[in-house]
Amino acid sequence: MKTTDAVRALAALSQDTRLDVFRLLVQQGASGLAAGEIAEELGVSPATLSFHLKELAHVKLVTARQDGRFVFYAANFPTMNRLLEFLTANCCAVDSAACGAAVMACAPSSNARKPTRKARA
Repeated sequence: MKTTDAVRALAALSQDTRLDVFRLLVQQGASGLAAGEIAEELGVSPATLSFHLKELAHVKLVTARQDGRFVFYAANFPTMNRLLEFLTANCCAVDSAACGAAVMACAPSSNARKPTRKARA
């Protein structure tokens, strides 16, 4: 990932609502959520949500797919992983002895969890 792309992605995530949307979509997994479900879950108006989803899509942190009348949004995991790799490149390379547990935190996890969908009442 280029530095300019990382800056744009981080700038998009530096707003409360967009960060909340992205975190919700990461928790949801590849299936994503309909725009209405995201708005309901986060308590934001459809117009506000549309603006924030557009910003996240512009930097390729989310993808959209049409399914009938609904638009489903999902986190773009390859882009997210490239951003994480960019941020953690050469983690503790200079002073790994002083980093201790931080070195392990930089290692990619091999334990992928499958998110569960929250039951609706």
